[in-house]
Order: sequence, then structure tokens, then C-alpha cells
Amino acid sequence: MNNKTTTKTTKRKQPYTSKLQGVSALLGSGAASTDSENLSDTPSSIAIALIKLPPSQPRRYFDPNKLEKLSASIQELGILEPLLVRPLPKNNYELVAGERRFKAAQMAGLTEVPVIVREMDDAVTYKVRLVENLQREDLNPLEETEGILELLAMQLDTSYTEAIKLLQKMENEQSGKITHNVMGNSLHLIIEELFASVGRMKWDSFVKNRLPLLTLPDAVLSVLRQGKLEYTKARAIAKVKDEQKRHDLIEVAIAENLSLVQINERVKAANFGAAPAHPLKERYKVALPRLQKSKVWDNPKKLSALEKLLDQIEALIEE
Repeated sequence: MNNKTTTKTTKRKQPYTSKLQGVSALLGSGAASTDSENLSDTPSSIAIALIKLPPSQPRRYFDPNKLEKLSASIQELGILEPLLVRPLPKNNYELVAGERRFKAAQMAGLTEVPVIVREMDDAVTYKVRLVENLQREDLNPLEETEGILELLAMQLDTSYTEAIKLLQKMENEQSGKITHNVMGNSLHLIIEELFASVGRMKWDSFVKNRLPLLTLPDAVLSVLRQGKLEYTKARAIAKVKDEQKRHDLIEVAIAENLSLVQINERVKAANFGAAPAHPLKERYKVALPRLQKSKVWDNPKKLSALEKLLDQIEALIEE
């Protein structure tokens, strides 16, 4: 099993290396010099027992089902992308990037894993962890928001809270609510370059759509962090004033996979005491705009079927 793992990983050296070069481009010369010093980018296998998790990791939640699927894949194919580690005293290593693969490898019973070893100081190590976390395909909006803010705070050498305040100040300056501070141009440039490097969104969109997530009620934040709700639905549910009604709507929205339109209807009902719209009305509201944009109008057979359905609907209305 271990021999197969080592053979598989060496073929994936270049994708992992290129990803770390992106890290260097974002973090500057300090990380770039780290990439070229001391140790090779050639993956090697080490005992998994020698790898220690750091005291804190940027990633906060792992989907148990996805972790089990990855573990099963690792049992069959091995680890296809090396872990990134840095050396510790007594021939141990600290995990820098790849915690999900590391946990899945432990579940799969691997005794050795492929790694790339790099010498890094604490500051560069944490930045690399943040950037690597932001490159995940399954990153949920809350993790992304928190990761970007932590990275921004480190880039500006300030606190997490001050980074938020600076973004809000920039937004107020842009909208004309406060006078633009010329002395802040250099900070603005750093912020714009960071968002361009991360490649997720522009800073003003981040302020408008993502910062409000941080003030959502705890119950909403919990399901959002677990990836059980899209952030647009989470923000809508957060508008329910009564805590119990909000909790109930969270459960229903997840269990029935309610659309945003359906959720908004239920939010209105919860806050204003109105009876929620009939489910068929909600389906109609969702279906109508989809029908108007559909290619059904270009298909003679479907158009004929649609005409018959509309005749039936008109007949029902007249009755």
C-alpha cells in the first residue's frame, strides 16, 4: 500500500509546486526565498506518526461524509498530492498544508505519506496555511470570509477587527460618506492587490456581501460553516426576529431544500404573522421566470404541450 502511494504522488509534483508558486507571488519575497532555500520540492515519504498538527489551523470544519469518501479513495489510489510540512526538533514535522488529506490518510490506516518539506518561520507558515485554505474548491462562504480577513490582517500587520474597520472605511470613502484620506492610498493599494491575488472577488463586493455574514446569529453561522445552507439563504433566514421561529426555519430549509423565494415567503410570515404562501404559489413564482428564459419556445413539440397546459390553467381559473 505504501509503495503504491509513493509511486502515485511523484507524478503530481508539478501541480502542487505551481500552487505554492502562487502562494509566493501573493506573500512576497519572504515566501519566495523560502521556496528556494534549504530543501527540495521532490516529494518523499515519511511516517505519518512523525507529523504533528499545529496548535491552530485556519480550517474549522470538515464534512464527515466527504472525509470518509476521500479516505476510501486514498485506500484505493494513495495520496495524489503531497502534504506540505516543516521540520521540527527530534526528527518530527509540523503540517503546513493538507490537513484534510492528512486526516483521511489516518482514517485509511496509512503508516507513511508523501510530503514536501520546507523550512518556514511562523509568520510565513501561517500565511501559507491561509492561502492554501482559500484555494480549496469546497470552501464555504464563511470560511472564505474569515480566511481573507485573517490574511489581510497579517498583510497589514494589524488586528482582525482593525482589518474589518479599514474595509468599512474604504467603502464609506468610496460612497462619499466620509472624506477620502490621501495618506491611506498605500493601504488601499495593498488591499486591492490582495483581493486580486486571491482571485475570489473585489474588495467592495466583499464588504457588501461577505462582512454581514460575521454578524449572523450563532445558529445560522453554524449551518453556514457546515455548508448546509448557501449564504444568500442564511442571510434571509437571519431576518427572522423570533429565535425559535428562526431555528425552525433553518431545519425546514435544510430538510426540504427550500429555494430562496420560498425562504423569503416564510420569513415574511414569521415576522408579520401572515400565513405562508401555498407551496404551489411558491413553485409558480419560481417556475414562471424559468419558463420565460427556457428554450421550450424553440421546440415545436414542447410548445404544443405547453399550449395544452395553459389551456387547462385558463379553464381552471374561469371555473
